[in-house]
Amino acid sequence: MPTIFNSLLHTFLIAFGVVIGASLFSGIGALINNHPPLKTMIDVSSSIKIWAAVVGLGGTFSSFQIIEQGLLKGEVRSILKQIAFIISALAGSNLAFSVIKLLEKCGQLWEK
Repeated sequence: MPTIFNSLLHTFLIAFGVVIGASLFSGIGALINNHPPLKTMIDVSSSIKIWAAVVGLGGTFSSFQIIEQGLLKGEVRSILKQIAFIISALAGSNLAFSVIKLLEKCGQLWEK
């Protein structure tokens, strides 16, 4: 039986992996097409963050339906749980974006 912490970590890592994976593969595609890979990676990671959070939540907006039902039925615990999942997914996608931005900073240091 998975605990809430395990589920939050799972959601976090899925969102993180979606952004990192999409960015790395877009960088490979940019290299093949003779475009600047780092700029492409940053552009893709910036635009895919919200979709990575949706994927981390399960690919649907069921979290928002659960929040709505919790509001109507007065179930505060389910509302807080879903808010924690949303925050976990957003944190994972934003941390992955920060890692890609860190690659850019490291690249600037290596050029000097």
